[in-house]
Amino acid sequence: MGTRNTSVRPHAQSRNDGKNHSSRSTRRRYGGVVHDNARHTTRFTVVGNHLAQHENLSLVAIGLAVHIQSLPTGAQVDIDTLSERFPEGRTRIANALRELEAHGYLRRTRVRTEGGRIVTRTVSCNHPGRTGGGDEPSPRPPSPPRRAAEKPPRRRALPAVPKPVYPTPDLLQTSLGVLSGLRREDDRLLISATDAEHLVPGVAAWLERDLTPEAVHRALTARLPEEPLHRPAAFLAHRLAAQLPPLPPFRAPENPNAGYPLQNCDSCDRAYRAPEPGTCGGCRS
Repeated sequence: MGTRNTSVRPHAQSRNDGKNHSSRSTRRRYGGVVHDNARHTTRFTVVGNHLAQHENLSLVAIGLAVHIQSLPTGAQVDIDTLSERFPEGRTRIANALRELEAHGYLRRTRVRTEGGRIVTRTVSCNHPGRTGGGDEPSPRPPSPPRRAAEKPPRRRALPAVPKPVYPTPDLLQTSLGVLSGLRREDDRLLISATDAEHLVPGVAAWLERDLTPEAVHRALTARLPEEPLHRPAAFLAHRLAAQLPPLPPFRAPENPNAGYPLQNCDSCDRAYRAPEPGTCGGCRS
C-alpha cells in the first residue's frame, strides 16, 4: 500500500494557479468601449484629452467646458442662460464654472461698457497654459490701408516768416500779445502755442519797422477770406512775409539809430531807437 504507482500520469497543473486569467482575457476581448467613428466634416468641435480625461474635474464641469467650447463667439454662458439650457440647476452649474475657472479653462473678468454698465467678460481657453491662454483670438496685424488710416497725418511745415534784427525780450513779448489778440477779432485766427512760437519773430520784424501793435493787428485781420481757414497759422505766416513793410529810412546824422528797436530811456523814459536798452542821446549829452 505504501508503494507509489509510477505508471499513473501526473495531474495537470492549473495554468492560472487559481487565478481566472481566462475570464479576464474574455473581458478584454469582448468588454469595454468600442468606437464606431465617422469622420466629421461639418459642425464639430476639437476637444483635447487633457479636458475630456481630466483627473480633477467633475463630469459636469467637463461636459460644460465642451459645450462652451462649441459655442460661437458672443454666445451667453452666464449661470441663468446655462441653467435654462441644462437640467443640472444653478448650484451645480455655478460649481462647474468655478472648477473650470480654477483649472484655467475659463477666465471671467468684470468690465465696464461704454454706457457705464458692469458686465462679466468670459474667455474660454481650450488649452490652458499655452501662449495666449487659450483660444482667445490674438489681434491680427492691421492691413496696410488700415495702418495708413491709423497713422496720424504728418504736420506740414509753416511758411517762413521774417526775422527781427534785434529780437529783444520786450519786443517778442509784445509780438506774442498781438498774436494772442487776433482771435478776438475773428475766432478763426485761434492758433496753438507752437504756431505762435513760429510766428512771433515775424510780428517782431513788423514792429521794428515803426508800426504799432494796433497797426500790425489791423494788417493781419483786414480783408479775411469768407471761406474757412483750415490752417490759420499758415495764413498769418504768408501775410507776415508777403506784406512786410519796408524798413524806415535812415536819416543820418540826425537819427543814426534808425532801424534799431524802440527803447525807453532809463533817465527820462522817452522812446528812442538803439540796439540795447540804456539812456537816450539827450540824457547822455
